[in-house]
Amino acid sequence: MSDLFAAAGPPPGAPQPLADRLRPRRLEEVVGQDHLLAGDGPLGRMLAGHRLASLILWGPPGSGKTTIARLLAGQAGLHFEALSAVFSGVADLRKAFEAARRRRTLGQGTLLFIDEIHRFNRSQQDGFLPYVEDGTIVLVGATTENPSFELNAALLSRAQVLVLRRLEDEAMAVLLARAEAAEGKILPLDAAARGALITMADGDGRFLLNLAEELFAGPAAPMLDTNGLTAALQRRAPLYDKAQEGHYNLISALHKSLRGSDSDAALYWLARMLAGGEAPLYILRRLVRFAVEDIGLADPQALVQALAAKDAYDFLGSPEGELAIAQCVLYLGTAPKSNAAYRAFGAASRTAREQGSLMPPAHILNAPTRLMKDLGYGKGYAYDHDTPEGFSGQNYFPEGLGRRRFYQPAARGFEREIARRLAYWERLRTRAAQGGGDPASGDPASGGPASGEAADDDAGW
Repeated sequence: MSDLFAAAGPPPGAPQPLADRLRPRRLEEVVGQDHLLAGDGPLGRMLAGHRLASLILWGPPGSGKTTIARLLAGQAGLHFEALSAVFSGVADLRKAFEAARRRRTLGQGTLLFIDEIHRFNRSQQDGFLPYVEDGTIVLVGATTENPSFELNAALLSRAQVLVLRRLEDEAMAVLLARAEAAEGKILPLDAAARGALITMADGDGRFLLNLAEELFAGPAAPMLDTNGLTAALQRRAPLYDKAQEGHYNLISALHKSLRGSDSDAALYWLARMLAGGEAPLYILRRLVRFAVEDIGLADPQALVQALAAKDAYDFLGSPEGELAIAQCVLYLGTAPKSNAAYRAFGAASRTAREQGSLMPPAHILNAPTRLMKDLGYGKGYAYDHDTPEGFSGQNYFPEGLGRRRFYQPAARGFEREIARRLAYWERLRTRAAQGGGDPASGDPASGGPASGEAADDDAGW
């Protein structure tokens, strides 16, 4: 009965929020989700085929999940039953299942809508399975969380996941126009303030209409600019939209400032992101990535510093932990830069894809059985630690591939020392292949490098 009252609306004179008054009555009125509702979209195809599968609607707040579920039930001729996982338990689910079963005997199907479905635990989610499988209910769950992490695999296998998009500025502008038509007056905002109002709502259509309702309910005022809007709503316009272009622009600015070793600019972009409400852990994930992609072995401590900053922030939280992020930014900005490890892995990955499943050379394969020994597994393997230099120079690439050089260390930071080691081992490898000379004579520790160039390469290693 509660759903019948909801469908009929509140009694005359009862207060009704603007967002509720403007709730779409037809699917065609839903904005921002054409990729799902258009004729060639998944929901459009389902309705055209007079069928409706169980669904998980995944999207940000205010993107229309509840509205779409209610309208789908109406268009498919199903009874709409709504529960919230925040307020409902097993007893509520049992009542809903029994009511759906009774309706089914009378020829009436049920769309059971579960808001915040990710809040149900594993056993509660499993409880849906038999009723979905036998057609007692068409389940439509709504969630703001990634279903891959929050919902059981068994439930996901029985429902199609549809991703609702954050409402773009064009869709938000449509909502504002509908609000002005419903109120019979225009919002007292100049063009910049109107844009700032949309930015404040951050893609949430319901929140946008709530903000508009505050402005409509306020005293008559002259045209407001952005500062006047901020004062009227007592909300600061965000410095950037952390879920749209500004989000990616500023993290890109931070990353490129670090790559360019401009620590001061990097600190500025960090401060902008934190002031704009960016999640610190998102920034820290990028700093960890930067440490391995743009510094690598030029300074192996860079990754240690980035992970330490993450741990320090986890321990301290905001705002104290933000200083650890700033310290990390300074360390990464002033560290020597190299993307040699990044490029080396990319080159090795391409070769692995192109060459297929080549076998390792037989001499480096273990031979735990007599048959494997007879086939030559392990034959001729040189144990590096038994050599005078601790380096045998053997081939470890597949025999049909030949030796490749993926890693080219930069002449900066610690990689300069790595380059000397690689050059020393390459000389030993060449001498071993030629079968002549004393490899140890090139060891800096022996005091006998062959040339001045070799002495420079090996000095201090």
